[in-house]
Amino acid sequence: MTGVTLQNAIKRYGQTQVIHGIDLEIEDGEFCVFVGPSGCGKSTLLRMIAGLEETTEGSISIGTRDVTRLDPAKRGVAMVFQTYALYPHMTVAENMGFGLRMNGVPKAEIEEKVQTASDILKLGDYLKRKPKALSGGQRQRVAIGRAIVRGPEVFLFDEPLSNLDAELRVEMRVEISRLHSEIGATMIYVTHDQVEAMTMADKIVVLRDGRVEQVGAPLELYRNPDNRFVAGFIGSPSMNFLDCKINDGHLVHPVLSSPLKAPIEIPSHLSTVTMGIRPEHIELNAQEDTLQVELTEALGGVSYSHLIAPNGEKLIVEERGDIRSTEGDSVGMTVPSERVYLFDPQSGLRLR
Repeated sequence: MTGVTLQNAIKRYGQTQVIHGIDLEIEDGEFCVFVGPSGCGKSTLLRMIAGLEETTEGSISIGTRDVTRLDPAKRGVAMVFQTYALYPHMTVAENMGFGLRMNGVPKAEIEEKVQTASDILKLGDYLKRKPKALSGGQRQRVAIGRAIVRGPEVFLFDEPLSNLDAELRVEMRVEISRLHSEIGATMIYVTHDQVEAMTMADKIVVLRDGRVEQVGAPLELYRNPDNRFVAGFIGSPSMNFLDCKINDGHLVHPVLSSPLKAPIEIPSHLSTVTMGIRPEHIELNAQEDTLQVELTEALGGVSYSHLIAPNGEKLIVEERGDIRSTEGDSVGMTVPSERVYLFDPQSGLRLR
């Protein structure tokens, strides 16, 4: 068993606490993604698991071993960083096998492990090349291969695709997902890109300010967010939010042509709620003029229209089909009540 367990994990730098008592269970063989905005603590948490940051309080276990105070080399993990960190004077094969050679592993065993890793990563034709003769994606595969040859219990990825262009990012997402399927190891992956998280993860951990906001499968978080932060962070483009008044169990807002019946019973102490609606669930019509189209992003099969309401609130709407709104149009919108999410305007918690 090579799962990872964190119990009340805390990290402080002096008097400043950056990780606040995180409890988390990552199953054996699971692909877990830490996601959140810059400064949320995701890389710090990963480095705590790796042993590159000391855990101030709490415990971290890998499998049945408590590794909280263990040296990084003894934890059974391998880390792939944002930078490739390849030795420029060494060939691909030498880079991949360097760690084993430093540990005194026999040459024949190193060659066997390097060959196995290169077969998995399709690097067989590049083993004699040096890093300067490789593309960015190939260099990242070498960095991953260097981790594979160590035979770790857990792979740790710290934003490994950030330095790649858009096309290579997509290619490497597929490569890493295929690698996970092929070797079945536990993998923990850090990214600020929620598209990477949604497309790669078995489990997503959404972090904010050193705390876990929600843990779940990608579609679970997308369809059933616990609070406004998760609802707004998961999904691209982001969920729209409108501050609505409550009138006899109906939602009232200037962009709604008529009051919309709330999908749930609103707590009696609330006179306003925050309504969330995803861009793909809004329908536009040209018969009304409650919204102004500021900008349209035409991406081929889909367009995103950026709208502004009379009170200054902004929305993004996904449009498909042959007839779409254009910049300068005045439009109205229809919102199906069953697609609406409601949040407490003070706490941000989901109303259910």
